[in-house]
Amino acid sequence: MTREPRRTHTFSRRALLGSLGGLGGAGLAGCTQRNPNLGSTAEPTSDGTGGGSETLSGDINIAGSSTVFPLATAMSERFEEIYPEIDVSLQSTGSGGGFANYFCTGQTDFNNASRPIQSEEEDQCAGNDVEPVELKVATDALTVIVSNDNDFIEQGLTVEQLYEIWSEESSAETWADVDEAWPDEPLELYGPSDASGTYDYFNEAVIGEEASHRQDYSPTEQDRTILQGVAGSQYAIGYLGFAYYSQNRDSVRAVPIKDGDGDYVEPSLETALEGEYTPLSRPLFTYPKVSALRNEYVEAFARFWIDNSTDESIVADEVGYVPLSEAERERMLGRIYAAVEGLNE
Repeated sequence: MTREPRRTHTFSRRALLGSLGGLGGAGLAGCTQRNPNLGSTAEPTSDGTGGGSETLSGDINIAGSSTVFPLATAMSERFEEIYPEIDVSLQSTGSGGGFANYFCTGQTDFNNASRPIQSEEEDQCAGNDVEPVELKVATDALTVIVSNDNDFIEQGLTVEQLYEIWSEESSAETWADVDEAWPDEPLELYGPSDASGTYDYFNEAVIGEEASHRQDYSPTEQDRTILQGVAGSQYAIGYLGFAYYSQNRDSVRAVPIKDGDGDYVEPSLETALEGEYTPLSRPLFTYPKVSALRNEYVEAFARFWIDNSTDESIVADEVGYVPLSEAERERMLGRIYAAVEGLNE
């Protein structure tokens, strides 16, 4: 009997996609598809590439990034369909919350992250004999959103204006403080909490090391709450991962971003892939711990995820991120291989 994966502190991808509608074709040049039989009756080998093992069983525990959560869900559901005795438990805790409270304390097998692991997190992991393996799984276009009723932001926002809106050092309290042609109405701000990798990345890319992210905003680890808050007010603004925006195109509007002397660029899979959407395109990661890879079913899931990270139909069309290139996929599989080989020495 196929068991349903446990989901805690979050909502399921199926519920999200069922209520929001599809992304549509992405048409990404250079992205390849693998394992066309995923989700069918075809059985993969233990590395997830197609074959005949039916013996894998066990529990896999994953915490971390809300941005990576939809992709982790898509991969784990497919893996569970093929291996009914595998039970994947997923928590959306934020990248930092996952590292600090679950992964680096040894409680979970994987931590998803929308930014690289930080040195203090590596130290915490080392103190608990947890050795992470960094695996890139996709590329995201972090997206700034406003209400469809917003009629004053036309071309978009510059990085400098984003700084004025979101920096604690800024004195901006109203839209008119950012641009005198805009309404003298209070800024209504929605975004991820400081446990989120999305918060960390935005803070680094937009605000920088010399300033701080303002705290007088509505923080949450639930991206749907950000979407609802922004959609409900003409004077609201927020930011989140592209996948959540892409499933809500009718509810909110993505804001083009101008970086330096460049043009205003809309967030999309294509502009992220081509490196045009700066500075808000970013890599997404999952981190298995080396000791967990000792279990055949954990190694199998890690290989399965990476082996299918080039699959446009899953990563781009279904979830809304840029798939890995074949070269990136091979590098990530090499990291898994090296970690497992190290266990056998």
